[in-house]
Amino acid sequence: MDHGWIVTLADPSDSTRQVSVVSHDASASVLPDVSIEVDDVDAVYAMAKQLGAEIVHPLTDEAWGVRRFFVKDPDGHVLNILGHQ
Repeated sequence: MDHGWIVTLADPSDSTRQVSVVSHDASASVLPDVSIEVDDVDAVYAMAKQLGAEIVHPLTDEAWGVRRFFVKDPDGHVLNILGHQ
Protein backbone atom coordinates (compact mmCIF):
# COMPACT_ATOMS: atom_id res chain seq x y z
CA MET A 1 0.00 0.00 0.00
CA ASP A 2 1.33 3.43 -0.90
CA HIS A 3 -0.72 6.55 -0.16
CA GLY A 4 2.23 8.89 -0.68
CA TRP A 5 2.51 9.73 3.01
CA ILE A 6 2.40 6.14 4.29
CA VAL A 7 3.85 3.03 2.69
CA THR A 8 2.97 -0.37 4.15
CA LEU A 9 4.94 -3.49 3.33
CA ALA A 10 3.70 -7.00 4.08
CA ASP A 11 4.82 -10.56 3.45
CA PRO A 12 2.61 -11.88 0.63
CA SER A 13 2.30 -15.21 2.43
CA ASP A 14 1.35 -13.63 5.79
CA SER A 15 -0.27 -10.21 5.49
CA THR A 16 -0.79 -10.00 9.28
CA ARG A 17 2.88 -9.03 9.65
CA GLN A 18 3.34 -5.52 8.35
CA VAL A 19 5.65 -2.56 8.65
CA SER A 20 4.74 0.97 7.62
CA VAL A 21 6.87 4.03 6.99
CA VAL A 22 5.14 7.36 7.59
CA SER A 23 6.33 10.82 6.51
CA HIS A 24 3.30 12.68 7.93
CA ASP A 25 -0.33 11.92 8.70
CA ALA A 26 -3.14 12.89 6.34
CA SER A 27 -5.68 13.69 9.07
CA ALA A 28 -3.87 13.85 12.42
CA SER A 29 -1.60 16.56 13.78
CA VAL A 30 0.71 14.08 15.52
CA LEU A 31 2.55 10.99 14.25
CA PRO A 32 1.99 7.77 16.20
CA ASP A 33 4.96 5.78 17.46
CA VAL A 34 3.24 2.47 16.76
CA SER A 35 -0.02 1.18 15.30
CA ILE A 36 -2.00 -1.64 16.85
CA GLU A 37 -4.88 -3.29 15.00
CA VAL A 38 -7.70 -4.55 17.22
CA ASP A 39 -10.89 -6.50 16.55
CA ASP A 40 -13.21 -3.91 18.11
CA VAL A 41 -11.80 -0.38 18.01
CA ASP A 42 -15.01 1.06 19.48
CA ALA A 43 -14.71 -1.13 22.57
CA VAL A 44 -11.04 -0.22 23.04
CA TYR A 45 -11.87 3.47 22.62
CA ALA A 46 -14.63 3.21 25.23
CA MET A 47 -12.24 1.47 27.62
CA ALA A 48 -9.54 4.10 27.06
CA LYS A 49 -12.03 6.89 27.77
CA GLN A 50 -13.35 5.08 30.87
CA LEU A 51 -9.79 4.70 32.20
CA GLY A 52 -9.08 8.39 31.63
CA ALA A 53 -6.42 7.86 28.97
CA GLU A 54 -5.24 10.91 27.05
CA ILE A 55 -6.82 10.75 23.59
CA VAL A 56 -4.69 12.82 21.19
CA HIS A 57 -6.65 12.07 17.97
CA PRO A 58 -10.37 11.35 18.19
CA LEU A 59 -12.10 8.20 17.01
CA THR A 60 -12.30 8.76 13.25
CA ASP A 61 -13.46 6.87 10.16
CA GLU A 62 -10.68 7.49 7.66
CA ALA A 63 -11.14 7.60 3.88
CA TRP A 64 -8.62 4.77 3.41
CA GLY A 65 -10.79 2.22 5.21
CA VAL A 66 -9.74 2.28 8.84
CA ARG A 67 -11.44 3.49 12.01
CA ARG A 68 -8.86 4.73 14.49
CA PHE A 69 -7.88 6.91 17.41
CA PHE A 70 -4.57 7.89 19.01
CA VAL A 71 -3.90 7.55 22.72
CA LYS A 72 -0.83 8.62 24.68
CA ASP A 73 0.68 6.03 27.01
CA PRO A 74 2.07 6.96 30.46
CA ASP A 75 5.58 7.37 28.99
CA GLY A 76 4.35 9.78 26.29
CA HIS A 77 4.33 7.37 23.36
CA VAL A 78 1.45 7.84 20.91
CA LEU A 79 -0.41 4.66 19.97
CA ASN A 80 -2.57 4.45 16.86
CA ILE A 81 -5.37 2.03 17.73
CA LEU A 82 -7.20 0.94 14.59
CA GLY A 83 -9.58 -1.50 13.00
CA HIS A 84 -10.31 -2.06 9.33
CA GLN A 85 -13.81 -1.23 8.16
